[in-house]
Amino acid sequence: MDRMMVTGSHGLPLIGGGDWNDGMDRIGDKGEGESIWLAWFQIATIGVFAPLARQVGQVDAANRWQAHADRLADALRDNGWDGSWYLRAFDDDGVAWGSSQNDECRIDLIAQAWSVLSGLGVGDRTRTAIASAGRELVDEKARLIRLLAPPFDKADRDPGYIRAYPPGVRENGGQYTHAATWLGVAYAKMGDGDGAYRVFDIINPIARTSTRQAADHYLREPYLLAGDVSGVGAQIGQGGWSWYTGAAGWAWQLGVSGILGIQPEACGVRLEPCLPVSWGQAEIILESERGRIELVIIDPHNFGHGETRIVVDENTIDGRSVAYPGKGRICKVVATIVGHSKHLSLIH
Repeated sequence: MDRMMVTGSHGLPLIGGGDWNDGMDRIGDKGEGESIWLAWFQIATIGVFAPLARQVGQVDAANRWQAHADRLADALRDNGWDGSWYLRAFDDDGVAWGSSQNDECRIDLIAQAWSVLSGLGVGDRTRTAIASAGRELVDEKARLIRLLAPPFDKADRDPGYIRAYPPGVRENGGQYTHAATWLGVAYAKMGDGDGAYRVFDIINPIARTSTRQAADHYLREPYLLAGDVSGVGAQIGQGGWSWYTGAAGWAWQLGVSGILGIQPEACGVRLEPCLPVSWGQAEIILESERGRIELVIIDPHNFGHGETRIVVDENTIDGRSVAYPGKGRICKVVATIVGHSKHLSLIH
């Protein structure tokens, strides 16, 4: 945690030989380039670890990390915004990537999604950034969620080996499914169940293999996630690496924790459903060594997300946390969405 706190001239983390996108390995290889995404990610990481450090008496460390997160938030506010979305990075020369002024990689998905996943809250800029990602990177016709656009192709600037992939393939402007799931989780955290489910539906391999013709074109298994889906020419919609656990784990979190709203806690679960407004209901069974929870989520007014009343074994409880009933026992839970939560579906 302490080693990550080196920043560059814009007050943002150094990108070095690449961050999550290791294909961008020449943006900061001289030691000066900075990553917008990594700033969001560090803020999110500190949000998890600082409270744990305080619990075990490491208050000085927690305070040191939190001060770093606060400085990053200031730097993002002052230097990370491009007008309609967040930049992706600054290179060793201090020139922006992921800017509307760029011919290639004008916008990058993960810098927008993690503005929400950082945990800093949802404001006007965040909503605008996610709306821009939906408009610029979600291809409804091709059923793709692109990592960046336009892809790297002919520009003189060299981001790294990402450019070795043809335009529209893998990280270079194709769908990198791991990143696509983050957009869905961002929608869920914003209370937009329609947007969250639309992402889930687009990346769902079953939807790509519903006919023999579609399955023959996709060329991958229908029962697991491909790491990438091509987005160029005759290969549009063709799967790449399959059995991709990074995408699978996050897709599970999008479906279970994001849309169904089942958040694991120490002794049970916290319920914060964010359903598509058309569903009206969902039923879930949670099995554990600590017992079984039979859960029904009811959305009688099709709010999708909002104030929720929780009844456990016919008793209304305060809050949203439900404990497991104990080994070998069953409890029946009804979570009813009774209040409206204002949100805007931004995926179109």
